[in-house]
Amino acid sequence: MKHLIHAIVVLSCILHFTLAGAQATDPLPSWNDGPTKVSILAFVQAVTDAKSPDFVAVPERIATFDNDGTLWVEQPMYAQMAFAIERVRILAPRHPEWTSQEPFQSVLKGELLPVFEGGEKALLQLLMASHAGSTTVDFERAVAAWIADTKAPRWSRPYTDLVYQPMLELLAYLRANEFKTYIVSGGVVEFMRPWAEKAYGIPPEQVIGSSIQTEFQMRGGKPVLVRMPEIEFITDKGGKPVAINSHIGRRPIAAFGNSDSDLEMLQWTTAGSGRRLGLLVHHTDAEREYAYDRTSKIGSLETALEAAPANGWVVADMKQDWKVIFPFDKK
Repeated sequence: MKHLIHAIVVLSCILHFTLAGAQATDPLPSWNDGPTKVSILAFVQAVTDAKSPDFVAVPERIATFDNDGTLWVEQPMYAQMAFAIERVRILAPRHPEWTSQEPFQSVLKGELLPVFEGGEKALLQLLMASHAGSTTVDFERAVAAWIADTKAPRWSRPYTDLVYQPMLELLAYLRANEFKTYIVSGGVVEFMRPWAEKAYGIPPEQVIGSSIQTEFQMRGGKPVLVRMPEIEFITDKGGKPVAINSHIGRRPIAAFGNSDSDLEMLQWTTAGSGRRLGLLVHHTDAEREYAYDRTSKIGSLETALEAAPANGWVVADMKQDWKVIFPFDKK
C-alpha cells in the first residue's frame, strides 16, 4: 500500500509540474484553449519544423496584419479620424470655405455619419486639408503629441493602451519563430509609424498604409519633405495586395484582419501554394469591447465572414476565444 501511495504522489507531482511547465511556456496565454488557438499553433509548428512537408524558409515567413479592429480598437471611430476631426475644428477659422464643402461641413456641424460613409477617402481628405504644407517631421510630431495626450472616451485611456493583448502575444509568437510581421492598413502610414513600434514591436519600415503625395523642398536652406493636398495611394480592399506586392515583394503566408476591407488581403495570401493561414477577428463582445459586424459603418464584416468557411479561414470569436482584451485586463 505504501508503494502504491508513493507512486500516486510521484505521479501527481509529475503531472502538476508538467502542467505548470506547459502553462509557463504557453506562447498565447490570453487565448482560450480551443480550435482557434490550436489552428494558430499547428500552423506555426508546421511551417517552422524543418522535417515538416509544410516547412517554409525564414525569408518567406511573412505575416501581415490590418491595424484598426485587428490590433487595436476601431469603435466608435478610427483613432486617426478623431485626430483629423480635431485638427479640422482647430483650423476651421482659417478656412471659411469648409462650411460648404464635404466632408468638412459635416465635421463642423458635428454630423459624422457622412464622414464614416466616405471611408478611407474621406479620412484622407481631412488629413490632407488639415496638414497640407506641413513637413513630414512636423506631422510626425503632431501625431506623437496627440497620441500621448488624447484619451479614448469609453476607457479614459490613451489609444495605445487599447491594443489587443491576444494579438500582441500572437505578434511576439510569430517573431519568436522568425516571422517578419507587417501592418497593412487603410490608415495613413505617417499616422501609424510614430507609435507602432512601441505599441506592437513593428518598426516604421514594416508599416504599410495609405499615403499622401510628398514633395522634396528646400526651406531655410534645409532639405525637407512636404505633404501635398493630393492622395497618392489608398491601401484598402484590393489596394492591400497591391501595396504588399509593391513594398514587400513576397506573398505573405499568413494574414490577419477583421473586416471586409481585409477580404482581398486574405484571399491573395491564402491562394498561394503551401500551407497558409487566414484569420478574422470577429467582434462579439459588447461587454468588454464592442459587438458589430454586418451593419456597422466602421469595420463592417459580412462578405469576408461568409467567405471564411469555404476558404478555410479561422474566425477568432472575441468573446469565446480571448481571455482578456487589453493588456490592462491581465490579472
